Amino acid sequence: MTDTRSVGVVTVTYNSESVLRGFMRSMLAQTSPAFVLYVIDNASQDRTLAELAKYQDPRIQLVFNRENKGVAAANNQGITAALHSGCDFVLLLNNDTEFEPRLLEVLVAEMESSQCDILAPKIMYYDAPQRLWFAGGHFSRSRAYATVHEGQGALDHGQFDVAHSIEYAPTCCMLIRKAVFERVGLMDEIYFVYFDDADFCFRSRQAGLKMWYSPNAVLLHKESSLTGGVHSDFALRFSARNKLYFLKKNLGPSWLLWAMIYQIYLIGRLLVGKDSLHAFNLRQRSYFAGLQLAARHKI
Repeated sequence: MTDTRSVGVVTVTYNSESVLRGFMRSMLAQTSPAFVLYVIDNASQDRTLAELAKYQDPRIQLVFNRENKGVAAANNQGITAALHSGCDFVLLLNNDTEFEPRLLEVLVAEMESSQCDILAPKIMYYDAPQRLWFAGGHFSRSRAYATVHEGQGALDHGQFDVAHSIEYAPTCCMLIRKAVFERVGLMDEIYFVYFDDADFCFRSRQAGLKMWYSPNAVLLHKESSLTGGVHSDFALRFSARNKLYFLKKNLGPSWLLWAMIYQIYLIGRLLVGKDSLHAFNLRQRSYFAGLQLAARHKI
């Protein structure tokens, strides 16, 4: 029997020329179910648009922003378009990924068999496909609700091949039922980038929705190939700033205590040599920018 359900795949491009060919090859080779690929471009300055113009396929819908609206806002544009077109599922998917032709088919089948609301697959490093990047996720309370990728960096010997409930998943690859957005809303655009996925997961868990990790779907991730890496000034700035907003928004009156715990954690990173003085100072400036951001928004 033909599966008539449809998936709205949302990917955000920003100077993505270097990774698009592999991503589009993987996407257009998908077997089933029916899908529409929503490409939201955030004012790329390289040859991303020229690369996208090569693909004349009715399953591709392009949206060109005149400015960089950020990942959260661009994802919302794609999500809204997918829901308006009647898609049953939304798949948020980074374009710095490559995957097998049955990815969508397996993701939807795993979502139905597990009866979950949000599903994330096993994700491997593209340059080291035997090593795990994500095999489930949770929030670390000892690190002030830092997001943790279970198994990250470990050699894959099948030790994470048991499906299980999770608290967190990155929007690198996240399949979501359409009803979820009716319950918890869209991505919070205040984040711009970083922690928007954590916020969405936290709200979903608070609403009683079931998040699930499945090792039966696998993709390869070219980690941080488009953002300069998790230790770049860009990443450090937005991660620290957004962490404070996340804490205030989601943890109620106790958020200041968690903010203090986060500050202690940052000092500890400097003392044990995990952060350079430059990184620490940048995080500190961003920490106080986050306090100001949290103060400006009544939550």
